[in-house]
Amino acid sequence: MSLSRRNVMEAATGLGLLGVGVAEAQPQAISMVVPYAPGGGTDIVGRSFAQLFARELNRTVVVENRSGAAGHIGTSAVARARPDGNTLLYCVSTHIVVNPHLQRGPGTELISSMTPVVQAASYQYVLAVDPDLGVASVADLIALARTRSLTYSTAGVGSNNHLAAVVFADAAGLQMEHVPYRGSLPALLDVVAHNVQLIFSSPAPAIPLVRDGKLRALAVTGAHRLAALPEVPTLREAGLQGAVINGWHAVFAPGGTSPDILAIYEAAGRRVVAMEEFGGRIAVEGMEPPPDRSMEAFASAIREESAFWGRKLAEMQIRME
Repeated sequence: MSLSRRNVMEAATGLGLLGVGVAEAQPQAISMVVPYAPGGGTDIVGRSFAQLFARELNRTVVVENRSGAAGHIGTSAVARARPDGNTLLYCVSTHIVVNPHLQRGPGTELISSMTPVVQAASYQYVLAVDPDLGVASVADLIALARTRSLTYSTAGVGSNNHLAAVVFADAAGLQMEHVPYRGSLPALLDVVAHNVQLIFSSPAPAIPLVRDGKLRALAVTGAHRLAALPEVPTLREAGLQGAVINGWHAVFAPGGTSPDILAIYEAAGRRVVAMEEFGGRIAVEGMEPPPDRSMEAFASAIREESAFWGRKLAEMQIRME
């Protein structure tokens, strides 16, 4: 049987279309949800992680900002997503270990079932006061707070710095007045403006203000001193043994994601965390590399943290409406 020129051209066209189909059958882009508006510290670090993570996987990773309801909207959206490896969450610790105890609504019960992929960074807080308050140490602050009412600012009920203040006040046996704001920056700037007396701030925005004399750093909340403020003691060094307060950044996948996918993502994520490039990025934000531990160990630590905050929030009767 002979083939006409037309037959040959049709066959060639079909093969060409087949080639296009193969080319188009590339892996779907990974959506990495950051449950904050663009431009904040978590968004900046999350984008840096996503860029390096994409390079390690040889996949496209698209950062999607889904802010609202103190991060609950984006977090619960990922919790409800198909567990196919194409949707991940980059978030801070409160979304996983705190918010499920504070909020009720669609998706909340699924957040606790999410699977950790990799811990990206650790951070602590700086206890900073208005210099005009006239205190030079944690002991001075506690003594003053027992003679008069002091105010502390936060980014809102259930925010990281609110919880740090709650733990501090409980450990010190203090009652202080909570002044919530819509975000960490206005909360910090109102201490600088002498409208509020103290704040537990993330390091990056507080350190320049401390160095300029606009804030006074009394302590940091981690188990060790902060490299950027080596002269500032920890709360534990100041005598508050129960007041070690840390936070972290991590990547999570919806519950039920394949162990094979998780293993690939964990390996790639650990390579990113070990990179000098990423270490420099988190250092700019006042963060540190996370502990070198398996995801099983991290998952166990998450369960312990969640149980702690469940008890603490119930004791303090803190809940978001």
